[in-house]
Amino acid sequence: MTPGTPKTAAQLVAEARQRVENLTPDQVAAEVGRGEALLVDLRESEERAQQGTIPGAVHAPRGMLEFYADPSSPYHRAEFDPQRRVILHCASGGRSALAADTLRQLGYDDVAHLDGGLKAWREVGRPVAEEPPRS
Repeated sequence: MTPGTPKTAAQLVAEARQRVENLTPDQVAAEVGRGEALLVDLRESEERAQQGTIPGAVHAPRGMLEFYADPSSPYHRAEFDPQRRVILHCASGGRSALAADTLRQLGYDDVAHLDGGLKAWREVGRPVAEEPPRS
């Protein structure tokens, strides 16, 4: 690629996947089942309502992740701790790879993502819960 040539979204995702830990659904289930990791669902509320959720996942829409994860942000959420193991997921793994790469830049050293996202999770028969109705 020559300088100044823009990259595609697919290229950015591929590069991020090379820099982050890519986990299978079984690996994610094992870590979450042992209570070793915070599982974060990056999808939008509408996606969660339509497709369901991985039980136990915390919702942090992709557009708010950096603000929730940054301890100096007024939007910081306590469950986000740079010292804690964090596993991110989205629908198919693109957004979560990019987000995991971003969290690394925010000082999260033990971050990974579910490669293939909710789609891969469903394909191997892992449980999916309905998103509770919004009040």
